[in-house]
Amino acid sequence: MPKNFNNRIKQRFIVVQILIVVSIFLLGAKSFDIQIFKAKDLAEKAENGYSRYITIKGERGQIFDRNMNELATSSDAISITANPSNIKDPGSAAKKLSKILGINRKKLQDTLSSKRMFACVAKSISPDQAEQIKGLNLEGIYFENDSKRFYPNRNLSAQVLGFTGTDNSGLEGLEYKYNSVLEGSSLKIRVKKDGNGGILELGKEKRAGLKGKSIVLTLDKKIQFLSEQILEKTVEAHQAKSGIALVMRPQTGELLSIAHFPQFNPNNFKRYNNIAFRNRAVTDAFEPGSAMKVFTAAAALENGFGPKSIFFCENGTYKIGAFTIHDTHPYDWLSMNEIIKFSSNIGVTKIGATIGDKALHNYLTAFGFGNKTQIECPGETTGSLSPYQKWSKIDAGAISFGQGVSVSAIQLISGISAIANNGVLMKPLLIKKIMSSNGEELEVYHPEKIRQVISSKSAQQVKRMMRLAVENQGTGTKAAIVGYTVCGKTGTAQKAMENGKGYSKGNYISIFTGFAPEDNPELAILVAIDEPRKQYYGGDVAAPAFKTIMTESFNYLNIPPENNEHMMALLSPGEKN
Repeated sequence: MPKNFNNRIKQRFIVVQILIVVSIFLLGAKSFDIQIFKAKDLAEKAENGYSRYITIKGERGQIFDRNMNELATSSDAISITANPSNIKDPGSAAKKLSKILGINRKKLQDTLSSKRMFACVAKSISPDQAEQIKGLNLEGIYFENDSKRFYPNRNLSAQVLGFTGTDNSGLEGLEYKYNSVLEGSSLKIRVKKDGNGGILELGKEKRAGLKGKSIVLTLDKKIQFLSEQILEKTVEAHQAKSGIALVMRPQTGELLSIAHFPQFNPNNFKRYNNIAFRNRAVTDAFEPGSAMKVFTAAAALENGFGPKSIFFCENGTYKIGAFTIHDTHPYDWLSMNEIIKFSSNIGVTKIGATIGDKALHNYLTAFGFGNKTQIECPGETTGSLSPYQKWSKIDAGAISFGQGVSVSAIQLISGISAIANNGVLMKPLLIKKIMSSNGEELEVYHPEKIRQVISSKSAQQVKRMMRLAVENQGTGTKAAIVGYTVCGKTGTAQKAMENGKGYSKGNYISIFTGFAPEDNPELAILVAIDEPRKQYYGGDVAAPAFKTIMTESFNYLNIPPENNEHMMALLSPGEKN
Protein backbone atom coordinates (compact mmCIF):
# COMPACT_ATOMS: atom_id res chain seq x y z
CA MET A 1 0.00 0.00 0.00
CA PRO A 2 2.64 2.53 0.97
CA LYS A 3 4.67 1.45 -2.05
CA ASN A 4 1.81 2.12 -4.48
CA PHE A 5 1.15 5.48 -2.83
CA ASN A 6 4.76 6.58 -3.30
CA ASN A 7 4.67 5.57 -6.95
CA ARG A 8 1.56 7.69 -7.58
CA ILE A 9 3.20 10.68 -5.89
CA LYS A 10 6.26 10.30 -8.10
CA GLN A 11 4.13 10.06 -11.22
CA ARG A 12 2.21 13.22 -10.33
CA PHE A 13 5.43 15.08 -9.61
CA ILE A 14 6.80 14.09 -13.00
CA VAL A 15 3.60 15.27 -14.74
CA VAL A 16 3.79 18.62 -12.92
CA GLN A 17 7.45 18.98 -13.91
CA ILE A 18 6.58 18.24 -17.52
CA LEU A 19 3.74 20.79 -17.43
CA ILE A 20 6.04 23.42 -15.94
CA VAL A 21 8.71 22.80 -18.58
CA VAL A 22 6.12 22.91 -21.37
CA SER A 23 4.66 26.14 -19.95
CA ILE A 24 8.08 27.72 -19.72
CA PHE A 25 8.79 26.65 -23.28
CA LEU A 26 5.50 28.05 -24.56
CA LEU A 27 6.01 31.34 -22.68
CA GLY A 28 9.47 31.63 -24.11
CA ALA A 29 8.21 30.94 -27.60
CA LYS A 30 5.47 33.52 -27.18
CA SER A 31 7.91 36.05 -25.79
CA PHE A 32 10.25 35.37 -28.69
CA ASP A 33 7.36 35.83 -31.15
CA ILE A 34 6.30 39.09 -29.52
CA GLN A 35 9.77 40.56 -29.18
CA ILE A 36 11.13 39.44 -32.52
CA PHE A 37 8.30 38.91 -35.02
CA LYS A 38 5.54 41.24 -33.72
CA ALA A 39 7.58 43.93 -32.03
CA LYS A 40 7.12 46.50 -34.82
CA ASP A 41 3.33 46.07 -35.08
CA LEU A 42 2.80 46.20 -31.34
CA ALA A 43 5.04 49.23 -30.98
CA GLU A 44 2.98 51.03 -33.63
CA LYS A 45 -0.24 50.14 -31.81
CA ALA A 46 1.16 51.44 -28.55
CA GLU A 47 2.36 54.61 -30.28
CA ASN A 48 -1.07 55.15 -31.84
CA GLY A 49 -2.55 55.05 -28.37
CA TYR A 50 -0.87 58.34 -27.45
CA SER A 51 -0.16 59.90 -30.87
CA ARG A 52 -1.59 60.20 -34.39
CA TYR A 53 -0.73 61.61 -37.79
CA ILE A 54 -2.41 64.77 -39.00
CA THR A 55 -1.87 66.96 -42.07
CA ILE A 56 -1.02 70.56 -41.25
CA LYS A 57 -1.30 73.34 -43.79
CA GLY A 58 0.69 76.55 -43.86
CA GLU A 59 -0.95 79.93 -43.38
CA ARG A 60 -2.39 81.49 -46.53
CA GLY A 61 -0.31 84.26 -48.13
CA GLN A 62 -1.40 87.89 -47.91
CA ILE A 63 -2.77 90.29 -50.53
CA PHE A 64 -1.45 93.87 -50.43
CA ASP A 65 -2.21 97.09 -52.29
CA ARG A 66 0.58 98.90 -54.18
CA ASN A 67 1.75 100.60 -50.96
CA MET A 68 1.88 97.34 -48.98
CA ASN A 69 -1.36 97.95 -47.10
CA GLU A 70 -3.01 94.68 -46.14
CA LEU A 71 -6.15 93.85 -48.13
CA ALA A 72 -6.38 90.16 -47.21
CA THR A 73 -4.52 88.41 -44.42
CA SER A 74 -4.86 85.49 -42.01
CA SER A 75 -5.52 85.66 -38.28
CA ASP A 76 -5.15 83.06 -35.54
CA ALA A 77 -8.22 80.92 -35.05
CA ILE A 78 -9.24 77.78 -33.19
CA SER A 79 -10.67 74.55 -34.55
CA ILE A 80 -12.76 72.15 -32.47
CA THR A 81 -12.02 68.41 -32.51
CA ALA A 82 -13.43 65.52 -30.51
CA ASN A 83 -12.62 62.04 -29.22
CA PRO A 84 -16.12 60.50 -29.54
CA SER A 85 -15.16 57.43 -27.49
CA ASN A 86 -14.74 59.71 -24.45
CA ILE A 87 -18.07 61.52 -24.83
CA LYS A 88 -20.61 60.00 -22.43
CA ASP A 89 -23.70 61.89 -23.64
CA PRO A 90 -23.36 62.74 -27.38
CA GLY A 91 -26.92 64.08 -27.54
CA SER A 92 -26.39 66.64 -24.81
CA ALA A 93 -22.98 67.64 -26.16
CA ALA A 94 -24.36 68.05 -29.70
CA LYS A 95 -27.24 70.21 -28.43
CA LYS A 96 -24.89 72.59 -26.61
CA LEU A 97 -22.29 72.77 -29.39
CA SER A 98 -24.75 73.19 -32.26
CA LYS A 99 -26.33 76.17 -30.51
CA ILE A 100 -22.98 77.98 -30.27
CA LEU A 101 -21.57 76.90 -33.64
CA GLY A 102 -24.77 77.19 -35.66
CA ILE A 103 -24.38 73.74 -37.24
CA ASN A 104 -26.85 70.87 -37.73
CA ARG A 105 -27.53 69.19 -34.40
CA LYS A 106 -28.41 65.74 -35.77
CA LYS A 107 -25.29 65.49 -37.94
CA LEU A 108 -23.14 66.61 -35.04
CA GLN A 109 -24.73 64.02 -32.74
CA ASP A 110 -24.00 61.30 -35.32
CA THR A 111 -20.36 62.43 -35.40
CA LEU A 112 -20.04 62.46 -31.60
CA SER A 113 -21.73 59.05 -31.31
CA SER A 114 -19.17 57.23 -33.46
CA LYS A 115 -16.52 54.93 -32.03
CA ARG A 116 -13.64 56.86 -33.59
CA MET A 117 -10.77 58.31 -31.59
CA PHE A 118 -10.81 61.56 -33.59
CA ALA A 119 -13.41 63.73 -35.34
CA CYS A 120 -13.38 67.29 -36.63
CA VAL A 121 -16.29 69.32 -35.20
CA ALA A 122 -15.70 72.85 -36.57
CA LYS A 123 -12.85 74.73 -38.21
CA SER A 124 -11.66 78.31 -37.65
CA ILE A 125 -14.27 79.40 -35.14
CA SER A 126 -14.36 82.88 -33.62
CA PRO A 127 -12.64 83.63 -30.28
CA ASP A 128 -16.07 84.31 -28.74
CA GLN A 129 -17.34 80.88 -29.81
CA ALA A 130 -14.18 79.24 -28.46
CA GLU A 131 -14.64 80.89 -25.07
CA GLN A 132 -18.26 79.78 -24.88
CA ILE A 133 -17.32 76.17 -25.67
CA LYS A 134 -14.45 76.20 -23.17
CA GLY A 135 -16.97 77.30 -20.53
CA LEU A 136 -18.99 74.12 -21.13
CA ASN A 137 -16.11 71.87 -19.90
CA LEU A 138 -17.22 69.05 -22.17
CA GLU A 139 -15.21 65.84 -21.81
CA GLY A 140 -13.76 64.61 -25.12
CA ILE A 141 -13.87 68.06 -26.80
CA TYR A 142 -10.53 69.66 -27.69
CA PHE A 143 -9.12 72.87 -29.18
CA GLU A 144 -6.49 73.13 -31.92
CA ASN A 145 -4.64 76.21 -33.17
CA ASP A 146 -5.62 77.18 -36.72
CA SER A 147 -5.81 80.25 -39.00
CA LYS A 148 -8.75 82.08 -40.56
CA ARG A 149 -8.89 84.40 -43.60
CA PHE A 150 -9.53 87.98 -42.62
CA TYR A 151 -10.25 91.13 -44.64
CA PRO A 152 -9.23 94.10 -42.45
CA ASN A 153 -10.94 96.69 -44.67
CA ARG A 154 -14.24 94.82 -44.80
CA ASN A 155 -16.04 95.83 -48.05
CA LEU A 156 -13.02 97.43 -49.73
CA SER A 157 -12.25 95.79 -53.11
CA ALA A 158 -14.43 92.84 -52.13
CA GLN A 159 -15.46 91.90 -55.69
CA VAL A 160 -11.81 91.96 -56.77
CA LEU A 161 -10.36 90.08 -53.79
CA GLY A 162 -13.14 87.50 -53.45
CA PHE A 163 -13.03 85.23 -50.39
CA THR A 164 -12.16 81.76 -49.10
CA GLY A 165 -14.30 78.95 -47.71
CA THR A 166 -14.10 77.20 -44.35
CA ASP A 167 -11.13 75.14 -45.56
CA ASN A 168 -9.27 78.36 -46.51
CA SER A 169 -9.46 77.60 -50.24
CA GLY A 170 -10.37 80.46 -52.60
CA LEU A 171 -13.98 80.54 -53.79
CA GLU A 172 -14.24 83.90 -55.61
CA GLY A 173 -12.12 86.64 -57.12
CA LEU A 174 -8.33 86.72 -56.84
CA GLU A 175 -8.54 84.31 -53.90
CA TYR A 176 -9.92 81.76 -56.37
CA LYS A 177 -7.82 82.72 -59.39
CA TYR A 178 -4.53 82.62 -57.44
CA ASN A 179 -5.44 79.91 -54.94
CA SER A 180 -2.41 77.79 -55.84
CA VAL A 181 -0.13 80.79 -55.24
CA LEU A 182 -1.67 81.95 -51.98
CA GLU A 183 -2.39 78.64 -50.25
CA GLY A 184 0.29 77.27 -47.95
CA SER A 185 2.06 73.97 -48.39
CA SER A 186 0.89 70.82 -46.58
CA LEU A 187 2.87 68.46 -44.36
CA LYS A 188 1.89 65.22 -42.61
CA ILE A 189 3.24 65.11 -39.06
CA ARG A 190 2.82 62.96 -35.93
CA VAL A 191 1.33 64.78 -32.96
CA LYS A 192 1.12 63.65 -29.32
CA LYS A 193 -2.16 63.08 -27.51
CA ASP A 194 -3.01 63.08 -23.83
CA GLY A 195 -4.75 60.18 -22.10
CA ASN A 196 -8.14 61.38 -23.30
CA GLY A 197 -7.13 61.77 -26.93
CA GLY A 198 -6.51 65.52 -26.88
CA ILE A 199 -3.60 66.91 -28.88
CA LEU A 200 -0.63 68.03 -26.79
CA GLU A 201 1.43 69.70 -29.53
CA LEU A 202 0.70 70.83 -33.09
CA GLY A 203 4.04 71.84 -34.58
CA LYS A 204 3.60 75.62 -34.78
CA GLU A 205 7.18 76.07 -35.89
CA LYS A 206 6.68 73.64 -38.75
CA ARG A 207 3.49 75.42 -39.86
CA ALA A 208 5.31 78.77 -40.06
CA GLY A 209 7.62 77.36 -42.73
CA LEU A 210 4.67 76.29 -44.89
CA LYS A 211 3.18 79.77 -45.41
CA GLY A 212 1.91 80.59 -48.93
CA LYS A 213 3.17 83.30 -51.27
CA SER A 214 1.81 86.86 -51.11
CA ILE A 215 0.47 89.05 -53.91
CA VAL A 216 0.97 92.81 -54.33
CA LEU A 217 -1.70 94.55 -56.43
CA THR A 218 -1.56 97.77 -58.42
CA LEU A 219 -4.66 99.00 -56.56
CA ASP A 220 -4.25 102.02 -54.30
CA LYS A 221 -6.22 101.61 -51.07
CA LYS A 222 -6.89 105.35 -50.78
CA ILE A 223 -8.14 105.80 -54.36
CA GLN A 224 -10.14 102.57 -54.10
CA PHE A 225 -11.79 103.84 -50.91
CA LEU A 226 -12.74 107.26 -52.27
CA SER A 227 -13.98 105.70 -55.53
CA GLU A 228 -16.26 103.36 -53.60
CA GLN A 229 -17.46 106.18 -51.36
CA ILE A 230 -18.34 108.49 -54.28
CA LEU A 231 -19.88 105.64 -56.24
CA GLU A 232 -22.15 104.74 -53.32
CA LYS A 233 -23.34 108.35 -52.97
CA THR A 234 -24.02 108.57 -56.72
CA VAL A 235 -25.99 105.31 -56.90
CA GLU A 236 -28.08 106.22 -53.88
CA ALA A 237 -28.66 109.83 -55.00
CA HIS A 238 -30.04 108.62 -58.33
CA GLN A 239 -31.84 105.58 -56.88
CA ALA A 240 -29.89 103.43 -59.31
CA LYS A 241 -29.55 99.67 -59.40
CA SER A 242 -25.74 99.55 -59.22
CA GLY A 243 -22.55 101.27 -60.31
CA ILE A 244 -18.93 100.73 -61.37
CA ALA A 245 -15.95 103.10 -61.20
CA LEU A 246 -12.46 102.34 -62.54
CA VAL A 247 -9.25 104.36 -62.29
CA MET A 248 -6.30 103.53 -64.57
CA ARG A 249 -2.86 104.96 -65.35
CA PRO A 250 -2.99 105.32 -69.16
CA GLN A 251 0.77 105.04 -69.74
CA THR A 252 1.13 101.74 -67.85
CA GLY A 253 -2.34 100.16 -67.79
CA GLU A 254 -2.13 99.91 -63.99
CA LEU A 255 -5.50 99.83 -62.26
CA LEU A 256 -5.61 101.98 -59.15
CA SER A 257 -9.27 101.28 -58.41
CA ILE A 258 -12.00 98.82 -59.39
CA ALA A 259 -15.01 99.96 -57.38
CA HIS A 260 -18.48 98.43 -57.19
CA PHE A 261 -21.74 99.27 -55.51
CA PRO A 262 -23.59 97.49 -53.93
CA GLN A 263 -20.76 95.97 -51.92
CA PHE A 264 -20.45 92.98 -49.60
CA ASN A 265 -18.29 92.02 -46.63
CA PRO A 266 -16.12 88.99 -47.49
CA ASN A 267 -15.67 88.28 -43.76
CA ASN A 268 -19.37 87.34 -43.70
CA PHE A 269 -20.00 86.41 -47.33
CA LYS A 270 -22.70 83.85 -46.47
CA ARG A 271 -25.07 86.69 -45.60
CA TYR A 272 -25.12 87.93 -49.22
CA ASN A 273 -26.64 86.86 -52.51
CA ASN A 274 -24.22 85.36 -55.05
CA ILE A 275 -24.90 88.26 -57.43
CA ALA A 276 -23.07 90.60 -55.05
CA PHE A 277 -19.82 88.61 -55.47
CA ARG A 278 -19.47 89.23 -59.22
CA ASN A 279 -16.67 91.50 -60.40
CA ARG A 280 -18.99 93.19 -62.90
CA ALA A 281 -16.23 95.46 -64.25
CA VAL A 282 -14.77 92.30 -65.80
CA THR A 283 -17.60 89.79 -66.11
CA ASP A 284 -20.50 91.91 -67.38
CA ALA A 285 -20.97 93.43 -70.84
CA PHE A 286 -23.18 96.42 -71.66
CA GLU A 287 -23.85 98.67 -74.62
CA PRO A 288 -21.54 101.70 -74.30
CA GLY A 289 -23.82 104.20 -76.03
CA SER A 290 -22.23 107.45 -77.14
CA ALA A 291 -18.93 106.64 -75.42
CA MET A 292 -18.24 104.52 -78.52
CA LYS A 293 -18.28 107.62 -80.77
CA VAL A 294 -14.69 108.57 -79.96
CA PHE A 295 -13.48 105.25 -81.40
CA THR A 296 -15.50 105.78 -84.57
CA ALA A 297 -13.93 109.25 -84.86
CA ALA A 298 -10.47 107.75 -84.31
CA ALA A 299 -11.06 105.27 -87.16
CA ALA A 300 -12.16 108.14 -89.44
CA LEU A 301 -9.03 110.18 -88.66
CA GLU A 302 -6.89 107.19 -89.56
CA ASN A 303 -8.75 106.93 -92.87
CA GLY A 304 -8.02 110.41 -94.18
CA PHE A 305 -10.66 112.56 -92.50
CA GLY A 306 -9.82 115.58 -90.38
CA PRO A 307 -11.31 117.16 -87.24
CA LYS A 308 -12.93 119.85 -89.42
CA SER A 309 -14.45 117.45 -91.96
CA ILE A 310 -18.15 118.28 -92.06
CA PHE A 311 -21.24 116.08 -92.24
CA PHE A 312 -24.89 116.98 -92.72
CA CYS A 313 -26.86 115.94 -89.63
CA GLU A 314 -30.33 116.05 -91.18
CA ASN A 315 -31.78 118.47 -88.61
CA GLY A 316 -32.22 115.75 -86.02
CA THR A 317 -33.95 112.93 -87.95
CA TYR A 318 -32.32 110.41 -90.31
CA LYS A 319 -33.90 107.31 -91.86
CA ILE A 320 -31.98 104.16 -92.73
CA GLY A 321 -34.42 101.77 -94.35
CA ALA A 322 -37.25 101.16 -91.92
CA PHE A 323 -35.30 102.61 -89.00
CA THR A 324 -35.05 106.22 -87.87
CA ILE A 325 -32.08 107.70 -86.01
CA HIS A 326 -32.65 110.76 -83.82
CA ASP A 327 -30.44 113.41 -82.22
CA THR A 328 -31.30 115.00 -78.88
CA HIS A 329 -31.13 118.41 -80.59
CA PRO A 330 -31.51 119.15 -84.34
CA TYR A 331 -28.30 120.04 -86.20
CA ASP A 332 -27.58 120.73 -89.85
CA TRP A 333 -23.87 120.81 -90.77
CA LEU A 334 -21.37 119.77 -88.08
CA SER A 335 -17.62 119.22 -88.16
CA MET A 336 -16.24 116.03 -86.64
CA ASN A 337 -15.13 118.09 -83.63
CA GLU A 338 -18.70 119.28 -83.15
CA ILE A 339 -20.20 115.84 -83.71
CA ILE A 340 -18.25 114.54 -80.71
CA LYS A 341 -18.83 117.72 -78.68
CA PHE A 342 -22.60 117.62 -79.16
CA SER A 343 -22.73 113.80 -79.36
CA SER A 344 -24.67 113.62 -82.63
CA ASN A 345 -25.91 110.10 -83.43
CA ILE A 346 -26.64 111.07 -87.02
CA GLY A 347 -23.27 112.69 -87.54
CA VAL A 348 -21.30 109.71 -86.23
CA THR A 349 -23.50 107.32 -88.26
CA LYS A 350 -22.48 109.18 -91.40
CA ILE A 351 -18.83 109.09 -90.32
CA GLY A 352 -19.04 105.30 -89.90
CA ALA A 353 -20.79 104.85 -93.25
CA THR A 354 -18.14 106.95 -95.02
CA ILE A 355 -15.14 104.96 -93.75
CA GLY A 356 -16.86 101.60 -94.36
CA ASP A 357 -17.85 98.59 -92.27
CA LYS A 358 -14.53 96.74 -92.58
CA ALA A 359 -12.38 99.69 -91.51
CA LEU A 360 -14.65 100.49 -88.57
CA HIS A 361 -14.67 96.86 -87.42
CA ASN A 362 -10.90 96.58 -87.73
CA TYR A 363 -10.28 99.66 -85.57
CA LEU A 364 -12.81 98.66 -82.94
CA THR A 365 -11.11 95.27 -82.75
CA ALA A 366 -7.69 96.94 -82.54
CA PHE A 367 -8.92 98.95 -79.55
CA GLY A 368 -9.69 95.63 -77.85
CA PHE A 369 -13.45 95.29 -78.29
CA GLY A 370 -14.77 91.78 -78.89
CA ASN A 371 -11.75 90.20 -77.17
CA LYS A 372 -10.66 89.56 -73.60
CA THR A 373 -8.11 92.00 -72.17
CA GLN A 374 -6.48 89.11 -70.25
CA ILE A 375 -6.75 90.97 -66.96
CA GLU A 376 -5.81 88.78 -64.01
CA CYS A 377 -9.41 88.19 -62.86
CA PRO A 378 -11.65 85.14 -63.32
CA GLY A 379 -14.73 85.14 -65.55
CA GLU A 380 -13.75 87.89 -68.00
CA THR A 381 -16.25 88.50 -70.81
CA THR A 382 -15.30 89.17 -74.42
CA GLY A 383 -18.29 91.47 -74.93
CA SER A 384 -19.80 91.21 -78.40
CA LEU A 385 -18.76 92.65 -81.75
CA SER A 386 -20.19 90.68 -84.64
CA PRO A 387 -18.18 90.20 -87.89
CA TYR A 388 -18.66 93.14 -90.26
CA GLN A 389 -19.77 90.76 -93.02
CA LYS A 390 -22.98 90.22 -91.02
CA TRP A 391 -23.73 93.92 -90.52
CA SER A 392 -26.81 95.43 -92.10
CA LYS A 393 -26.92 99.16 -92.83
CA ILE A 394 -28.66 99.85 -89.55
CA ASP A 395 -26.16 97.62 -87.69
CA ALA A 396 -23.22 99.68 -88.98
CA GLY A 397 -24.93 102.92 -88.01
CA ALA A 398 -25.96 101.68 -84.56
CA ILE A 399 -22.50 100.31 -83.77
CA SER A 400 -21.00 103.69 -84.71
CA PHE A 401 -22.84 105.29 -81.78
CA GLY A 402 -22.67 102.35 -79.36
CA GLN A 403 -25.74 100.19 -79.96
CA GLY A 404 -25.64 96.61 -81.22
CA VAL A 405 -22.20 96.18 -79.62
CA SER A 406 -21.40 95.34 -75.99
CA VAL A 407 -18.26 95.98 -73.99
CA SER A 408 -16.96 95.39 -70.49
CA ALA A 409 -15.94 98.28 -68.26
CA ILE A 410 -12.32 97.07 -68.36
CA GLN A 411 -12.37 97.06 -72.20
CA LEU A 412 -13.84 100.55 -72.33
CA ILE A 413 -11.35 102.17 -69.96
CA SER A 414 -8.48 100.37 -71.72
CA GLY A 415 -9.64 101.79 -75.06
CA ILE A 416 -10.00 105.31 -73.63
CA SER A 417 -6.54 104.99 -72.04
CA ALA A 418 -5.11 104.07 -75.46
CA ILE A 419 -6.30 107.44 -76.78
CA ALA A 420 -4.79 109.17 -73.74
CA ASN A 421 -1.55 107.23 -74.27
CA ASN A 422 -0.96 108.62 -77.79
CA GLY A 423 -2.68 105.68 -79.45
CA VAL A 424 -0.86 102.89 -77.60
CA LEU A 425 -3.07 100.16 -76.09
CA MET A 426 -1.67 98.70 -72.85
CA LYS A 427 -2.65 95.44 -71.21
CA PRO A 428 -4.62 96.13 -67.99
CA LEU A 429 -2.28 95.49 -65.07
CA LEU A 430 -3.65 94.39 -61.68
CA ILE A 431 -0.90 92.15 -60.24
CA LYS A 432 2.30 94.04 -59.43
CA LYS A 433 4.40 91.24 -57.96
CA ILE A 434 4.39 87.92 -56.12
CA MET A 435 6.53 87.53 -53.01
CA SER A 436 7.71 84.60 -50.91
CA SER A 437 6.77 84.28 -47.23
CA ASN A 438 10.03 85.98 -46.23
CA GLY A 439 9.48 88.97 -48.55
CA GLU A 440 11.62 87.90 -51.51
CA GLU A 441 10.31 89.05 -54.90
CA LEU A 442 9.58 85.91 -56.92
CA GLU A 443 7.79 87.45 -59.91
CA VAL A 444 7.53 91.11 -60.92
CA TYR A 445 5.01 92.20 -63.57
CA HIS A 446 5.78 95.14 -65.83
CA PRO A 447 3.56 97.29 -68.11
CA GLU A 448 2.91 95.47 -71.38
CA LYS A 449 2.25 97.20 -74.69
CA ILE A 450 -0.34 95.44 -76.84
CA ARG A 451 -0.24 97.53 -80.02
CA GLN A 452 -0.18 101.00 -81.55
CA VAL A 453 -3.87 101.34 -82.45
CA ILE A 454 -3.84 104.81 -84.02
CA SER A 455 -1.11 107.34 -84.72
CA SER A 456 -0.02 109.84 -82.11
CA LYS A 457 -1.39 112.62 -84.34
CA SER A 458 -4.84 111.01 -84.52
CA ALA A 459 -4.81 110.45 -80.76
CA GLN A 460 -4.06 114.14 -80.17
CA GLN A 461 -6.95 115.11 -82.43
CA VAL A 462 -9.38 112.80 -80.59
CA LYS A 463 -8.14 114.23 -77.28
CA ARG A 464 -9.10 117.71 -78.48
CA MET A 465 -12.56 116.48 -79.49
CA MET A 466 -12.99 114.99 -76.03
CA ARG A 467 -11.83 118.24 -74.42
CA LEU A 468 -14.44 120.17 -76.43
CA ALA A 469 -17.10 117.78 -75.09
CA VAL A 470 -16.29 118.96 -71.55
CA GLU A 471 -16.17 122.66 -72.41
CA ASN A 472 -19.07 125.12 -72.89
CA GLN A 473 -22.12 123.63 -74.61
CA GLY A 474 -20.57 120.15 -74.66
CA THR A 475 -22.43 117.18 -73.19
CA GLY A 476 -19.88 116.66 -70.40
CA THR A 477 -19.50 120.11 -68.82
CA LYS A 478 -20.19 118.72 -65.34
CA ALA A 479 -16.89 116.83 -65.52
CA ALA A 480 -14.79 120.00 -65.93
CA ILE A 481 -12.17 120.63 -63.23
CA VAL A 482 -10.74 124.09 -62.61
CA GLY A 483 -7.02 124.16 -63.36
CA TYR A 484 -6.96 121.00 -65.49
CA THR A 485 -7.89 120.26 -69.10
CA VAL A 486 -10.28 117.34 -68.88
CA CYS A 487 -10.98 115.16 -71.91
CA GLY A 488 -14.12 113.08 -71.70
CA LYS A 489 -17.14 111.53 -73.36
CA THR A 490 -20.65 110.96 -72.15
CA GLY A 491 -22.69 107.85 -72.86
CA THR A 492 -26.39 107.23 -72.28
CA ALA A 493 -27.17 103.70 -73.35
CA GLN A 494 -30.71 102.42 -73.52
CA LYS A 495 -30.67 98.91 -72.05
CA ALA A 496 -31.58 96.01 -74.29
CA MET A 497 -34.54 93.85 -73.27
CA GLU A 498 -33.61 90.56 -71.58
CA ASN A 499 -35.32 88.60 -74.36
CA GLY A 500 -33.12 90.39 -76.91
CA LYS A 501 -36.09 91.97 -78.67
CA GLY A 502 -35.69 95.73 -78.69
CA TYR A 503 -34.78 98.19 -75.95
CA SER A 504 -36.30 99.02 -72.60
CA LYS A 505 -38.10 102.37 -72.62
CA GLY A 506 -37.19 103.47 -69.09
CA ASN A 507 -33.90 101.76 -68.25
CA TYR A 508 -30.51 103.24 -69.12
CA ILE A 509 -26.83 102.94 -68.27
CA SER A 510 -25.31 106.37 -67.67
CA ILE A 511 -21.62 106.58 -68.56
CA PHE A 512 -18.82 109.09 -68.39
CA THR A 513 -15.24 108.23 -69.24
CA GLY A 514 -12.18 110.34 -69.86
CA PHE A 515 -8.79 111.44 -68.61
CA ALA A 516 -6.76 114.44 -67.47
CA PRO A 517 -4.65 116.46 -67.99
CA GLU A 518 -4.86 116.59 -71.79
CA ASP A 519 -1.15 116.95 -72.60
CA ASN A 520 0.16 114.38 -70.13
CA PRO A 521 -2.76 112.26 -68.86
CA GLU A 522 -2.12 111.01 -65.33
CA LEU A 523 -5.38 109.16 -64.77
CA ALA A 524 -8.20 107.75 -66.87
CA ILE A 525 -11.53 107.16 -65.16
CA LEU A 526 -14.74 105.37 -66.09
CA VAL A 527 -18.02 105.73 -64.18
CA ALA A 528 -21.05 103.64 -65.21
CA ILE A 529 -24.36 103.87 -63.33
CA ASP A 530 -26.97 101.19 -64.02
CA GLU A 531 -30.64 102.20 -64.20
CA PRO A 532 -30.62 105.64 -62.55
CA ARG A 533 -34.03 107.21 -61.92
CA LYS A 534 -35.30 110.70 -62.78
CA GLN A 535 -32.09 111.83 -64.50
CA TYR A 536 -30.34 109.37 -66.78
CA TYR A 537 -28.01 111.28 -69.14
CA GLY A 538 -24.36 110.38 -68.63
CA GLY A 539 -23.45 114.06 -68.41
CA ASP A 540 -25.86 114.57 -65.49
CA VAL A 541 -25.40 111.29 -63.58
CA ALA A 542 -21.89 109.92 -64.17
CA ALA A 543 -19.91 113.09 -65.05
CA PRO A 544 -20.12 114.65 -61.54
CA ALA A 545 -18.88 111.40 -59.97
CA PHE A 546 -16.02 111.33 -62.50
CA LYS A 547 -15.10 114.89 -61.55
CA THR A 548 -15.05 114.18 -57.81
CA ILE A 549 -13.00 110.97 -58.13
CA MET A 550 -10.50 112.73 -60.43
CA THR A 551 -10.22 115.82 -58.21
CA GLU A 552 -9.71 113.89 -54.98
CA SER A 553 -7.27 111.49 -56.64
CA PHE A 554 -5.23 114.43 -57.97
CA ASN A 555 -5.17 115.96 -54.48
CA TYR A 556 -4.03 112.67 -52.95
CA LEU A 557 -1.35 112.10 -55.61
CA ASN A 558 -0.19 115.74 -55.43
CA ILE A 559 -0.70 116.32 -59.15
CA PRO A 560 -0.49 120.12 -59.54
CA PRO A 561 -2.79 122.20 -61.78
CA GLU A 562 -1.55 122.63 -65.34
CA ASN A 563 -1.91 126.40 -65.55
CA ASN A 564 -1.08 128.32 -62.40
CA GLU A 565 -1.83 131.64 -64.14
CA HIS A 566 -5.33 130.39 -64.89
CA MET A 567 -5.77 129.39 -61.23
CA MET A 568 -4.59 132.84 -60.07
CA ALA A 569 -7.05 134.55 -62.39
CA LEU A 570 -9.89 132.74 -60.62
CA LEU A 571 -8.87 134.09 -57.22
CA SER A 572 -10.05 137.40 -55.83
CA PRO A 573 -7.52 140.27 -55.55
CA GLY A 574 -7.31 139.77 -51.82
CA GLU A 575 -6.57 136.07 -52.23
CA LYS A 576 -3.77 136.76 -54.71
CA ASN A 577 -1.85 138.41 -51.94
